[in-house]
Amino acid sequence: MKKILVLGAGGFIGNHLVARLKNDGHYLIGIDLKTPEFSTSRADQFIQADLRSSHVCDKYITEEIDEVYQLAADMGGAGYLFSGENDFNVMHNSALINLNVSHSAIKAKIKKVFFSSSACIYPQLNQTDPDNPNCKENSAYPADPDSEYGWEKIFSERLYHAASRNYDLNVRIARFHNIYGPRGTWNSGKEKAPAALCRKVAMANQEDTIEIWGDGTQTRSFLYIDDCINGIIALMESDCKEVLNIGSEEMVTINYLAEMISLHANKTISLNHIDGPIGVMGRNSENSLVTKSIGWSPTVSLSAGLLKTYEWIESEVNKLKTSSN
Repeated sequence: MKKILVLGAGGFIGNHLVARLKNDGHYLIGIDLKTPEFSTSRADQFIQADLRSSHVCDKYITEEIDEVYQLAADMGGAGYLFSGENDFNVMHNSALINLNVSHSAIKAKIKKVFFSSSACIYPQLNQTDPDNPNCKENSAYPADPDSEYGWEKIFSERLYHAASRNYDLNVRIARFHNIYGPRGTWNSGKEKAPAALCRKVAMANQEDTIEIWGDGTQTRSFLYIDDCINGIIALMESDCKEVLNIGSEEMVTINYLAEMISLHANKTISLNHIDGPIGVMGRNSENSLVTKSIGWSPTVSLSAGLLKTYEWIESEVNKLKTSSN
């Protein structure tokens, strides 16, 4: 049994990760500013604390901890990251967290550290063609991310690599590609496309119209949460020190994503395309390196994952309607 510290344990991925690691028999300590929104944490200890404080990191990242999973970040969907209104906080808060975590982990001689990076680090120029984006791991440089969130993530990747080179910190880094699933935020202003569209469809009547930002031809791939957790654990259990994509190669347009959700809802929904933040025109995980390096690949299809996600969000919408009546 390992003693494991999960940072960002109150978030969507962190909460699922805590549950999985607890099921695997480990002792879990979770830290976050907030508790999980939709379920109780399975952590043996859950500490509400601010990782932007170096004193907090030094207090809890200690020599008795075997592994640290660093998922804490100031982030959200396109409406949060691309509006321009949150750029300073996104960079400042997340950079502070990673500066503190890496420094404390070095001092405590933590045996292994996981850092969650993002597909948002990939250059804009490689993602202008919605049908042929290039998101191979080695395409990250010359760097030109499409958001300040992406710039902070690429800085933090380099920070952890420098800690590895200079102080022998044993680091694993994964670039997540649009993780979705039940128990993720869906109505906070920070939700991503699958949750936002599930909410819009769930709240719509049989033949209503919902709004889509942009013309809907922009492409993305989306990875179901269980596959993400499996990828994290496979990477941590491996000897691979390369940065790896953890995502799906099942790329779809946003229009098609909305149509799939409408089909699961048994509703005939029309799309109204409006101006709004859309990010790059195309993004898709490229999984040849991750499959070769650690033998991981997704197992949950987009349709199957969306069905589970839609059913959960629909139940949340119904609870909201009931409580307001």
